[in-house]
Amino acid sequence: MKCPYCENEDSKVIDSRHTEDGRAIRRRRECEKCGRRFTTYEKIEEMILMVIKKDGSRQAFDRNKLLNGIIRACEKRPVSIAEMEKIVDDIERGLNNTMEKEVDSKLIGELVMEKLKDIDEVAYVRFASVYRQFTDVNTFVKEVESLLDRKRKG
Repeated sequence: MKCPYCENEDSKVIDSRHTEDGRAIRRRRECEKCGRRFTTYEKIEEMILMVIKKDGSRQAFDRNKLLNGIIRACEKRPVSIAEMEKIVDDIERGLNNTMEKEVDSKLIGELVMEKLKDIDEVAYVRFASVYRQFTDVNTFVKEVESLLDRKRKG
């Protein structure tokens, strides 16, 4: 590992610890030439997941983009950022576990709605209204009615 200060390639590991989520290892290193210390992180290299958009174009999966959409849907709702991040983590893990290299954006939207439906119904309807591109009040009312039917049955 190259020292960020003197660019010497010899360093020794002083301490290793797992990160809080256990998905990486944090290593404290000391340069054998200049003696300065620095931190490195080691994590599993994940394959790039491509998202197929509605128009057929493809772009790399971006967990921050997904999280921002969920944050907007949950604005002023009693949903913690930890719960929102867990939704993103669960969806990302599930998608990676399929071992598919490409996934339809529609599937991602459906997964988000399924998670939000159980956490906060208002956030669910907000997300659904943007995701499904509600064009009028009737579409909005139908979605709320289906949510109420689900509650009555459940």
